[in-house]
Amino acid sequence: MDNGKVIAITNQKGGVGKTTTTVNLGVGLAQFQRKKVLLIDADPQSSLTVALGHKNPDVIDVTLATVMDAVIEDRAIEKGAGILHHSEGVDLLPSNIELSGMETGLFNVMSREYVLKNAIDGLRKDYDYILIDCMPSLGMLTINALAAADAALIPVQAQYLSAKGLEQLLQTVQKVRRQINPKLKIEGILLTMTDSRTNYGKQISNLIRQAYGKHLKVFEQTIPRSVRAAETSAAGKSIFAYDPKGKVAEAYKSLAKEVLADADRQRKLSSERAR
Repeated sequence: MDNGKVIAITNQKGGVGKTTTTVNLGVGLAQFQRKKVLLIDADPQSSLTVALGHKNPDVIDVTLATVMDAVIEDRAIEKGAGILHHSEGVDLLPSNIELSGMETGLFNVMSREYVLKNAIDGLRKDYDYILIDCMPSLGMLTINALAAADAALIPVQAQYLSAKGLEQLLQTVQKVRRQINPKLKIEGILLTMTDSRTNYGKQISNLIRQAYGKHLKVFEQTIPRSVRAAETSAAGKSIFAYDPKGKVAEAYKSLAKEVLADADRQRKLSSERAR
């Protein structure tokens, strides 16, 4: 198996569907595409950890903070330490409140942008995909996620103000690419919470496609707004287990296919270039 692909799921705005996308894209890749997937919770609020059924993250002994701390202190840590298995076929490296100390603590660390990269590089061989759920800010932990990633996937709520915040995020990605991680690509912009029934919803979707579609991939598949999707994290399950016949499950299944098709296309291009 080649080294797995690391995708940071990021947007500095909260409430755009980052965690929902991390869970459902991850489970979609694992269940329908038979891929080995690791999900990493890089947010001290632990939304991803809770969404995968761990109602009280603060009692978890070994988390992402533990693993990153071992990298900083140059302490040996067992490979795969802290990884929990979820019944829907994905693995999780959880987080809890300890990670919030990491955000400020990283400022005094040597090679501080690469701590997360060093923590997960050894795991790449064991997975096809590693998805990182980033916190809603452009702080040190998000920079770490972008430094560790091959690509950034950006969920954007189909609303005017969310679309405005996109500029700032794209500038950060450019800066990380220039200064820290030249291999970083943009996997695509994912329109979430769309409502194709309203003209406003259609207008915003078209606006984002027109503004960014020339230079960046905007996923064909959009994620519709749904009350059922919002209930999944309280249930500790993915949308596939919670509402398998609903439109959101269909949407994420199709997104997983699109992500894989893009990866295949990239691979073909690379091998043609190498010839």
